[in-house]
Amino acid sequence: MTDILDIPHPDSVLIIDFGSQVTQLIARRVREAGVFCEIVPFQSADEGFARLRPKAVIFSGGPASVPEPGSPRAPTAVFDSGVPILAICYGQQTLCQQLGGHVEGGHHREFGRADVEILKSSPLFEGVWEVGKRYPVWMSHGDRVTRLPEGFEVIGTSPNAPFAIAVNEARRYYTTMFHPEVMHTPDGARLLSNFVHAIAGLKRDWSMAAYRQAMVDKIREQVGSGRVICALSGGVDSSVAALLIHEAIGDQLTCILVDHGLMRMNEAADVVAMFREHYNLSLKMVDASDRFISQLEGEADPETKRKTIGRLFIEVFEEEAKKVGGADFLAQGTLYPDVIESVSFSGGPSVTIKSHHNVGGLPARMNMQLVEPLRELFKDEVRILGKELGLPDSFIGRHPFPGPGLAIRCPGGITREKLEILRQADAIYLDEIRKAGLYDDIWQAFAVLLPVQTVGVMGDGRTYEFVCALRAVTSVDGMTADFYQFDMNILGRAATRIINEVRGINRVVYDVTSKPPGTIEWE
Repeated sequence: MTDILDIPHPDSVLIIDFGSQVTQLIARRVREAGVFCEIVPFQSADEGFARLRPKAVIFSGGPASVPEPGSPRAPTAVFDSGVPILAICYGQQTLCQQLGGHVEGGHHREFGRADVEILKSSPLFEGVWEVGKRYPVWMSHGDRVTRLPEGFEVIGTSPNAPFAIAVNEARRYYTTMFHPEVMHTPDGARLLSNFVHAIAGLKRDWSMAAYRQAMVDKIREQVGSGRVICALSGGVDSSVAALLIHEAIGDQLTCILVDHGLMRMNEAADVVAMFREHYNLSLKMVDASDRFISQLEGEADPETKRKTIGRLFIEVFEEEAKKVGGADFLAQGTLYPDVIESVSFSGGPSVTIKSHHNVGGLPARMNMQLVEPLRELFKDEVRILGKELGLPDSFIGRHPFPGPGLAIRCPGGITREKLEILRQADAIYLDEIRKAGLYDDIWQAFAVLLPVQTVGVMGDGRTYEFVCALRAVTSVDGMTADFYQFDMNILGRAATRIINEVRGINRVVYDVTSKPPGTIEWE
């Protein structure tokens, strides 16, 4: 995760991740406040701090216990630097322990809503909280600080967290036992904004307009006179990446759309038509569907599917690069959440959730370097950048579609027949959503063909066919998501059409799992 494109960010925040499941929400809140930030795991925080040279640091929460031997710690360089620190939950505990305080386990555990009473004013609360009043926050801890380091004082307390907010105003160190980054702390975003602006003095200069110009300059510097081929899927990410790179280097870019046979109904043809009609860039479509599906047929393991698709993508692009006279760079629409989800903190508290086919570099034999101009961005930031680049709203608002396509929406062994069944069901589902005027209210919606067959009755005959699961979620950046609460009449219409119009499906179910605990995609 530390190999982010090195665009200079004069005003930036380093977030040291101690393994919290909501660390990415801290980053979202900081960026919403108009400040660039980057997440690094605690193991590489020394390197990240030296490279980024941030003007403020935030310590995340985490699942470890500070009193346990070998539990994570923050780099001493951060404390020596004099930059302001905001330390959250586990971050509070390790900061206090490292500066001479004391942390103990075995106290009352506190999970969920709590009320914090404000004892003293602070720049952290300016314009948000008043002394003597109580405010709702979200707690999630077992251990607690029992002795503060020298120079710290308690300025906020809750019934089960005597040191709910402890600060050293002279050193600009602010610690909270609660989580300001989560939506269950209603004023949390404003507290984080106060930290980066009022306390750290950072400018509100993180915008997609500024990012666009900085990245155009960076691409020109990286590519020089070289040639770039861009993996264009037709999704928002790869399309924005292609337009940004084209703005930087013009006809040095060739876009290649690989039809791997795993796309939605008519998608490849629609994407080619749109780009050729509206944008003056070189675009080539490669039909590699037989190649992909023949190697995926019968494969049931989701990680093998993803890795097979990633390998085949690389092989196809290697071949196509030679056909266009050679290319020095391969461009991809990799996003920051892809990078976060694909990182496994070796020896640390977090694990890889799933590998992403477009994360992890290129085989050593390839003579191309990666150009990933969106690698620092969350999904909603990419959409804003797309508007900056002139993409129409109808295209920017398209639901995300994974690189592995329908392969990961077909759990169990893949066959051509199952892919075609799924493609038809998915098209009907999206059609019903559009007819109901809900497409823009939903972040992502799709059908999944389950490896389960059930008994049904059609007419007077018995059927034994597949189950189709429908999924729809609301989200901001894909890192967390809630299932969409449909009017059941809409789901009923979609289910009826799928069963009546798609041969091979006789039962439809709706997925009501949020993320976490589930992921948005099924595989």
